[in-house]
Amino acid sequence: MPLPYVLLSAAVSLDGYLDDTGPERLLLSGPEDFDRVDGERASADAILVGAGTIRADNPRLLVNSAERRAARIAAGKPEFPLKVAVSGSGELDPAAPFWHTGGDKVLCTTERGAVRARALGIAADVVAFGAELDWRAVLSYLHDERGVRRLMVEGGGSVHTQLLRRRLADELQLALAPLLVGDPDAPRLFGPGAYEDGRLRLVETRRLGDVVLMRYQPTAPGTGATVSAADRHWLALACDLAAQCPPSETAFSVGAVVVAADGTELARGHSREGGDAVVHAEEAALAKTDPADPRLATATVYSSLEPCARRASRPAPCARLILDAGVRRVVTAWREPDTFVPGADGSGVLAAGGAAVLFLPELQARAKAPNRHLTG
Repeated sequence: MPLPYVLLSAAVSLDGYLDDTGPERLLLSGPEDFDRVDGERASADAILVGAGTIRADNPRLLVNSAERRAARIAAGKPEFPLKVAVSGSGELDPAAPFWHTGGDKVLCTTERGAVRARALGIAADVVAFGAELDWRAVLSYLHDERGVRRLMVEGGGSVHTQLLRRRLADELQLALAPLLVGDPDAPRLFGPGAYEDGRLRLVETRRLGDVVLMRYQPTAPGTGATVSAADRHWLALACDLAAQCPPSETAFSVGAVVVAADGTELARGHSREGGDAVVHAEEAALAKTDPADPRLATATVYSSLEPCARRASRPAPCARLILDAGVRRVVTAWREPDTFVPGADGSGVLAAGGAAVLFLPELQARAKAPNRHLTG
């Protein structure tokens, strides 16, 4: 199911704390970073925080710049992003500024929490998600029912931890402040638990006064039929590779990437790569891997177009090449149309061979773009 782009935003001390234990909020960021955060808020469709952040920080979560608010209105958006609170218990202060500033608000909670929040008179749309909060259900609701495509998450540490552990965070923006807290009772950014394997990808570093902004993206694929945020990043890369293909009137332009379970890229390729007029993307990528590499057994192949089940140019179709390589997970954006091969069903061949096949329709337009001359 399509989900919003989830951006985790936080400022931490050099030793990884969000705050100290004093009565006043510890200001970790400086003016330049506060302005950057205001810009991120203005670009978001919604801003989300957990109940602990509302209780501890009493935030308003507004776009402070009048120019940015005016730009949102000019673009046909509300003046302020939707404000989203998440609470299992619904036990929140109805007088908190969060509920009485800015634009629309929604409280995502449990059935028990919804009863409590409505009894308290919380000034927000109260939406219950069953006996326990399901983060995928919350994100799906925000995407489908509230039109949220970009979600900024501003805390607290428990919320950041849960989203990262569930592989639902597309990006982490971390402002590192030149302070040391050193108090074991102070709140930390991330709690203990089972996180995804491998290293995150460093996308950007930027100096903002005496603060350093670091932007990271996850790299580890999902498992089985579970989609991770990194799956979308890798499939987007495959779509970008498709755009590099020499155009053809007799074959699709496709990109493919092979990624190990820990997020290591093993190989990439695209159609007609290296002057080979008939090579397919998956074929080109797999040819660059070591057939004896044990990582292939738990790897994922990302292909902008469904791997082919039949082809005239060479004996082995790409679905068979993937299975023969030992790969048992494939993520793609677009089912193969009948343009060249009627009744193509590469996903059926893969599934029959024991592979999990996932389609991410939100990237279909990008996969189709280099093939408009073929599909109309």
